[in-house]
This record gives sequence, C-alpha cells and structure tokens, in this order.
Amino acid sequence: MTHRTLTVSLIALAALAAPLAAPSARADTVTLGALPAPEDLHMTVVPRTKAEQARIDKVTRPTTDFTAPETYETKQGGAASVRRGDTADAFSQPSANMSFERELDFRVGNGLFKKLWVSSPSSTLASDGLGPLYNARSCQRCHLKDGRGHPPESPEDSAVSMLVRLSVPDDGTAAVPDIEGYLADRPDPVYGGQLQDFSIAGHAAEARIRITYTEEEIVLAGGETVSLRRPDLQLVDPGYGPLRDDLMVSARVAPQMIGLGLLDAVPAADILALADPDDADGDGISGRPNVVWSLDHDRPMLGRFGLKAGQPSIREQSAAAFSGDIGISTALHPAGSGDCTAAQADCMAAPNGNDPENGDVEIGEDGLDLVTFYSNNLAVPERGDLDDPQVLRGKQVFYESGCTACHNPKFVTHRLENQPEQSFQLIWPYTDMLLHDMGPDLADNRPEARATGSEWRTPPLWGIGLTEQVSGHTYFLHDGRARSLMEAILWHGGEAAAARDRIIATPKPDRDALIRFLESL
Repeated sequence: MTHRTLTVSLIALAALAAPLAAPSARADTVTLGALPAPEDLHMTVVPRTKAEQARIDKVTRPTTDFTAPETYETKQGGAASVRRGDTADAFSQPSANMSFERELDFRVGNGLFKKLWVSSPSSTLASDGLGPLYNARSCQRCHLKDGRGHPPESPEDSAVSMLVRLSVPDDGTAAVPDIEGYLADRPDPVYGGQLQDFSIAGHAAEARIRITYTEEEIVLAGGETVSLRRPDLQLVDPGYGPLRDDLMVSARVAPQMIGLGLLDAVPAADILALADPDDADGDGISGRPNVVWSLDHDRPMLGRFGLKAGQPSIREQSAAAFSGDIGISTALHPAGSGDCTAAQADCMAAPNGNDPENGDVEIGEDGLDLVTFYSNNLAVPERGDLDDPQVLRGKQVFYESGCTACHNPKFVTHRLENQPEQSFQLIWPYTDMLLHDMGPDLADNRPEARATGSEWRTPPLWGIGLTEQVSGHTYFLHDGRARSLMEAILWHGGEAAAARDRIIATPKPDRDALIRFLESL
C-alpha cells in the first residue's frame, strides 16, 4: 500500500531551523573494518547539508550543565511527542504531528494490530490462518496497551507476553559469508526458531514455559540491601519428542512499542559513529553494530530492532512477528504453516489461510504496511518533572556514572520524504542501538547474527517511568527478571560493570535521585 501523501509544513525545532542550502554529497555510508556499513535503503532520505550537520553536532552534544533542563528536553520524541497522560493508554497515541488523513491509516493499522486471528478453514476469510502453532492470537496480546510484557508470575500464569527463541549449532548450512563476523546457528530441526506454547485444536503445543527464581542479596552504600532474582528457564512437556542437549534458548518479554519510527529514522552513519568495537578510547565500552540480512532488500543492513538488534526495519520486524508469534504469513515469510518444521508433518499439512487473491499469503502487503505504519507512529510521551531539583540531580548522577556511554541521550533523525512525523526531529531515546557485552549474568549464550551470547542492544529508556501505569508491573530487562529500576541497574555487568559499581557506591540520596530521573523519562 502507498500511503496518501499530504503536503505539510514540517514542525522543526528552532535549534535546527536555519535556512537550508543545497544538499551536499555527504555519504550515507561508512566503513567498519572490511564490512561496508549498510545504507538506510528502507527510507527516502534527503541528504544533510554541511551547515545542517554542524548544527546537529552542536545540539546533540552531551550537556555538562545540570542546573536546569536543556532546551526542548520536554519533547523526547520531537514534534511527534504527545502530552504525558495518566491512563493505561499513554503509549497508544498517534504522533502529535500527524495529519488527520494519515491518522485514519493509523487507526486501521491499530485495528489490525488488535485483530484476533482464527484457525483455517473459517468463514471469516480475512482473519483465518492462525498457527497451527503460535504464541498469541494477536499482536496486542503480547504488547498489551503497546507496553512491556512480563514473564509468567506463577505456574498457572500465561506466558503470552514472553517468548523463547531456539537454535542449535550450525551444521554448515547457516553461514552468511556476506556479513563479516556472522555467528552462524540455525533453527532446531524439530522445534524451529521459536517455541510456540499454544496450538489450534488437533495439534500439540511445542512445550510449556516454566521459570523459577533464586534470590541473591546485594548490599549498597549505606547498608541498603536489594534482592535480585536469578531465573531458571525450563521447557516442560515437549510435544514433539525430546529436546536436544545442544539446544540454545533465549527467553524474551515483549518490549514497549513507542518511538519505533523515530529510532528507524536515525541515520545509520550516526549510530555507527558511536561504535568502538576495539575500545580505542580505553573507556571499557565497546559498542558494536549488529548487521543482519534484509529479506526486503536482499543484502546486509544495520540491525536496529529486537533485543539483539536482529531486524533491520519495523516492516521486517513486524513480518517476522506475524510468522513466528501468530503463524500468519506475509510476502516476507510466505509459509502458511508459520514456524512449523518438516518434522512436524501434521502441522505442515494443516489447512492455512494463504489466499491467491491476497498474494497467496494470510496478510497482504496493504495489511502489513498498515501495521508497520501504526508501529512507526506510536508516540513518545513528553517528559515529566524534568525541572525538579531531585530529577536534575539524578540526571547528573546518570551522566557522571557513565550510563550515557551506552544510553546515548540524543539524535536528530533523517530529513525524510513521505514520513513527515519522523522527519528531522531532535529526539531523546537514551540508546545507541549498538550491541554491548553485558557479562555472564545476563548472557543467554545464544548468538544472533553478529551478536554473541552475552551481547544485547542498548534498550531505549524513553517512557520507562510509565511502565507500571501502562503495563501494571515494573518488570525490566530482556526476560523481565528485574522487579524495579534499581534491580535492573544492579544486573548490569560486562561493559556496564564499572557504571553499576559507581552507582552501588553512590550515597542513597543520589541513588534515589537517579531513580527519580529515570521515572521522569
């Protein structure tokens, strides 16, 4: 589907609004070692001028003044930011700078995001194709209120907003020679690339997810103690034979959905400029880009989305989720049987909803584009209490502890054609979108493209203070093990260990201020 284009006067921040010169020949790619960094092929980009780049460099420079908020800091998502609401719908608003005409597409995309799929054959041809094996019946079931998922809280609790990725060592068939440093693994020959713990009638689910915890106590400066819970993941009652001894598993809760289109619009060159894979500056931080194979463009691209940056765009992330989570086929993943394998013969042979009149898939290009548009435009709420003295002190603690080495505060997005909501915005996501080694305690020991078993993409922090309001809990990190922001900080290891240790040694009033700062985001 081609979205209708409305000519609008873009809302630009005053810091960036100087008159424009003719576009320069500034390259949109850089070289990282022997690997050519991928261009932003999935967007129509207007190149920056040298004058623009100079202004951008100035406005994105980290602050050293913590006596007052920075200019425009309230609007974390630039002109697309929405007012900070006090309901559970705070993450479900469209970009504030969206035209009425485009908002109609946003609402239709929201309907498809919430749509409950049913099994085939069905009289509701536009809604059939579920499974046969699946994790949820709709996108919204995992991303409830477009917020953060949670691990099962008891043996009886559903794991619907958590999934488990699966893989086994490469047998020589999974290498991607066009990507330097690619760590080849492959889907399990029986259970596929993801565990599906639900199934349609007449089929066995692949297994049940069970998580138990052991508690570990950490003592902070001043004598305060915090208990951390260490998870033990088990897959019980396998439905298709015993699990392999060399099976690699990775439990992951659904991340929040806000600001994805703005992150997608950050220039790849700006992300790569933050990379320091060999720690050349000696600060102990070695951010690396993940580089993945794009199905849309049939070439390597920068990984941006997913907990290990395993997808290059929102469209490809959405298509992968339709296939793996719900069993719904798209042009990028056309198998009507979803993640079923050849070893699951009944699953492969089951009726599906692939429709020759719909491109021989279960959700066609129009539907996938609408869901992508919706996901692109879930707005970031404005900051709260950012001029409170305690919040300002917490911001200073965040910076001086070294957290910004990974949680990079600011970017300016590409100037884009046909995407006015994301075009040329100063944003404050607090992420570098790079991979960082977080140490053995957070390792899942499962590679993903160039990401090792102990590397994770730095998650954006915007909206993190609204987690309980939107999602009804305060579970953080990739598997939801942390029950508070302080627990999440204390789990940081590897490259983040030095920053964590500084916070452990920080006096309690400053630790409290740090949490207040994070809650203001």
